[in-house]
Amino acid sequence: MNDFLGYVTRSTGIVATLLMLASLAWGLLFSARETGTRLRPAWWLDLHKGLGGLAMVFTGIHLVTAFADTDLGISLATVFVPGAAGYESTAFTWGVLAFYGLAIVVFSSWPKLLFRTRRTWRAVHLLSVPATVLACVHAYQLGSDAGTPAFRVVLVLAVAAVMYPLAFRVINVVAKTRQAPTRS
Repeated sequence: MNDFLGYVTRSTGIVATLLMLASLAWGLLFSARETGTRLRPAWWLDLHKGLGGLAMVFTGIHLVTAFADTDLGISLATVFVPGAAGYESTAFTWGVLAFYGLAIVVFSSWPKLLFRTRRTWRAVHLLSVPATVLACVHAYQLGSDAGTPAFRVVLVLAVAAVMYPLAFRVINVVAKTRQAPTRS
């Protein structure tokens, strides 16, 4: 049974990380208004929200199976408290912080009444960038597949696929701030 839980833990962790990267890329493309005209904006927004929700589901399964696998020896404190793990504390800490960042972004996106302004919502939503980075670092440092060439290639390609929309979005934001009239 523990072998099965180990495989489920590993696979759901990898899938959750890839879903976080995909959701981040789609969100950046959508917010930069670079999604084209063939598909309606609502379709892109639904895809972005769906990927984020699936990332949360797979992260939840990852946490439950990691806790249930007795070979790993992971306690509830390790799952929910940053720095609670002993010898591999930093790698677990990155995963816990990534989980909290993902949970904040996903759950704060559902009720529209949580934020009075779009600016506040956007500031909270930007937490998805460091959460995704921390998830990738967690996967690389702690994942049992991190040493395999396939894992490294897939992770590098997935991160590279997100870098284009991130750079595009940053360039758009910088261009807009330069065009904004200055007040004296």
